[in-house]
Amino acid sequence: MEKINVKSGEWVVVCDGRKALLLENVGDTTHTNLHTREVREHPEPRTSAQGSDRPGKVHPSVGTAGSAVEQTDWHDLSERAFLAELAGRLHGAVTNGETRSLIVVAAPRALGMIREAYSPALRHAIRAEVGKDLVNVPVHEIEKQLFS
Repeated sequence: MEKINVKSGEWVVVCDGRKALLLENVGDTTHTNLHTREVREHPEPRTSAQGSDRPGKVHPSVGTAGSAVEQTDWHDLSERAFLAELAGRLHGAVTNGETRSLIVVAAPRALGMIREAYSPALRHAIRAEVGKDLVNVPVHEIEKQLFS
């Protein structure tokens, strides 16, 4: 993977469906120095706590055969909501002048989900996307893996 240069003041957002690190480069392009601005975590309740009913059944108007309706994936819905909220926070950061540009580093699945929630302003501010799960890696390792 090609190394990315991070501008001074640029944000690096490292996330998955449950946790997000908002990091800012307080160094320069040649000496990246990421500092944590914010950590966002989304508690994930057990499936039994999220949905209590069994999946429904569909009964056709003709005949006696019935079929089950697919179980709702509560974890998926919860992750999508967390990532949409994160995208809203990033949109606010861009439009309020907290940062001009961002690099998004996310697990591939989460990257696909958060892209759906990008506003036009946020999409314009994102300089690079990296499909890598680094949310549980120490910040100095993130610097080393992506920017050294």
